[in-house]
Amino acid sequence: MAAGGQAIEKQLKICGYKSNEDVLALYLARQGLRSIPSLSQFRRLRHLWINDNKIQDLTFLIKNYSLTELYLNNNELTDVSGALKHLCSLRILFLHNNELKRLGKTVKELKGMISLKTLNLFQNPLAYDPDYRLYVIYSLPSVQLLDRKLVTPRERESALHLCNPKRAWVMQSIAFGRRVDTSLGPTVGSSRCTQPARGPIMPSGHEFGNSTNKVPFEDPEDAVLVRAMTRSLMEFSSVDWNKVATCQERQLKDEAEEPLEKLTVQFR
Repeated sequence: MAAGGQAIEKQLKICGYKSNEDVLALYLARQGLRSIPSLSQFRRLRHLWINDNKIQDLTFLIKNYSLTELYLNNNELTDVSGALKHLCSLRILFLHNNELKRLGKTVKELKGMISLKTLNLFQNPLAYDPDYRLYVIYSLPSVQLLDRKLVTPRERESALHLCNPKRAWVMQSIAFGRRVDTSLGPTVGSSRCTQPARGPIMPSGHEFGNSTNKVPFEDPEDAVLVRAMTRSLMEFSSVDWNKVATCQERQLKDEAEEPLEKLTVQFR
């Protein structure tokens, strides 16, 4: 029996599991393992420690959909593509101190983990990317603790400006019930996420509210942006009804009425 299989059998005996259905946690850390046989027989497996080994391949996990905690740190992983995307229930994932180099490819594999709260990716080559932390925060919004450090609201805002400046501009323009004067200048270091930001290019002859004059935009996204902004306009007006004359009072008065004071509030 291979070393991986022997390590599994040893743990099953230590924990006293009587059947594979009883296995909810499996500790295989620090065994010097280079490979592990399929764990598909443990369908209810929730917690798995494989840290501090020499693992390079994760195909043994393709059937373990119930995992909520997975510790893969301190191994020799160079790629996780196709091995983790099915783990939608995962809440904790440790991948630090491996050999993961491709940031975009790695993050793409983790995007389906909508329950992921804690993620470690430090001490991988990909972590030296200058936009690394903000890119991960933007791409994986459920993560609250990244590399042992809490994700702050300011970091989320910075991540949005970096990776989706146009959306950030729209959100600013309708924030707090008022129009905010924001410019869409080029964003430094935004090449990984999007092209530099720009304002919507209005086609010549375009008029708001004129249904008969619809000149197409050069970029369809600009049309969506302008439409969202115009729809977000709101206006409230009010008057002091105690100062409004009744019908009888109007008949008794000969002089012209003074115009009513109307308070109008308009915001986006």
